[in-house]
Amino acid sequence: MTSPESAPAAPGTIHRLRLYYDKNESQIALLSFICGFVFDVLTADRVDSWFTIGQQAAYLGLILLALLQMFFEQGGPPPDAAALPVLKRWYYRYRTALVHFFLGTLLNLYTIFFFKSSSLLVSFSFLGLMVLLLAANESKRLKSRGLTFKFALFSLCMLSFSAAVVPVFAGSIGFAVFLLSMGIGSVPALVAGAWIARRAPDLAVRAQRQILVPAGAVLAGFLLFYLFRLIPPVPLSLPFIGVYHGVEKQDDVYRLSHERPRWRFWHNGDQDFVARPGDRVYVFFRIFSPTRFSDQVLVRWYWKDGARGWTLQDSIPIKIVGGREQGFRGYGFKSNYQPGEWKVQVETTDAREIGRVYFDLELGPEAPRSFGIDIE
Repeated sequence: MTSPESAPAAPGTIHRLRLYYDKNESQIALLSFICGFVFDVLTADRVDSWFTIGQQAAYLGLILLALLQMFFEQGGPPPDAAALPVLKRWYYRYRTALVHFFLGTLLNLYTIFFFKSSSLLVSFSFLGLMVLLLAANESKRLKSRGLTFKFALFSLCMLSFSAAVVPVFAGSIGFAVFLLSMGIGSVPALVAGAWIARRAPDLAVRAQRQILVPAGAVLAGFLLFYLFRLIPPVPLSLPFIGVYHGVEKQDDVYRLSHERPRWRFWHNGDQDFVARPGDRVYVFFRIFSPTRFSDQVLVRWYWKDGARGWTLQDSIPIKIVGGREQGFRGYGFKSNYQPGEWKVQVETTDAREIGRVYFDLELGPEAPRSFGIDIE
């Protein structure tokens, strides 16, 4: 018979939580990933925020320093934890977890930036790749694959950072700015490889395999996606675009006339457009661009031909300037049109889509009507 003194003590709350975590680690990791992504979507700051830029630069610097330290320690004996100071012991114990935390945070942020900067239909492949890499960063199997995968993720974050930030400082966007951003984003990996080759020539081949080759592969992927116009045009984004019967500016306010029924709350203006004689079709939009940004976008009108599909009907250049919190407001209109399916795309001068709107147009007879007004 067991005496009360010899009976095992009931596990404490912390111990029970650890047991629960060990048993459900995969589900908890997935839930944490989803919650973290949703939190970042709700709290992500402007792409040109100095705090956000500084935070990204700090994370990238810490990741690179930790990865280089891991690189030099490969194959050597692990440090004697008992002989290390408390902070250093804590660092060695959680170093890998911290690197993945910083990588995950940055990948979250860049996925959000790219998601906001183009329609999902256009950038689906690139966004899908980013989401897969986010999941891979949380995967136990890939976490254990060594430094090659970690350096590849670092290069992806570095190039994404450069692609987002260089246009902010350049004040424009386009092919030359994109190439400049790719060049700047490649510098850390090249400098790290050259530094290792100079400091430890016997490790040069390993550095090429684990650092330079992954960086080159990621760079080639960026250039390929750009070639097929799948890289969203960060830092531009299109928070709003809609179709209207009239656009009138009064002081600093735009009054947008529409016939949209109240129950079609998901439509922006008249996406079921009934054109009476003499009507114009207006497309109004807001484009977010950073402070001191000045560039040009193209408003392209397409009509769906039954035989040829979407055919370009018109292309209107509009100059935009940045700095307004809610985005630069602009519009275009069309007086010559025909019934059918239409779409209007707002694109950069290097033909990368920022956003689009679809609408159906039908012709109607002259008749009295009453317009609703949206204020922008």
